[in-house]
Amino acid sequence: MKQGGGIGGLGRFGEPAVLVLLSLAEGPKHGYAIATDIDVVSGVRLGPGTLYGAISRLDERGLIEAVPSEDRRRPYRLTPSGAEALRGHLAMLERVTTTGQRRLAGA
Repeated sequence: MKQGGGIGGLGRFGEPAVLVLLSLAEGPKHGYAIATDIDVVSGVRLGPGTLYGAISRLDERGLIEAVPSEDRRRPYRLTPSGAEALRGHLAMLERVTTTGQRRLAGA
């Protein structure tokens, strides 16, 4: 059974999961397109095991879902729960970044 929820339970796979969600926020993509987008946006190259492991965990949690396809590539899209989780995570990162910048300015 799929469960919604935040990104927090992904442990060491949290960063790749956030990058996958961020990529899919633009629209449905298959694995290679996700990996390429992540590399362009963040400069991070995810290996196949890391990428597909993150995709699998996100799918199991109901944060992304497979989209029907007529070829061998399997595209995925962000679910409403995934969008909510990404928004929350990005808001937290924004708070951390703002605090960090403010503290560094005083250092």
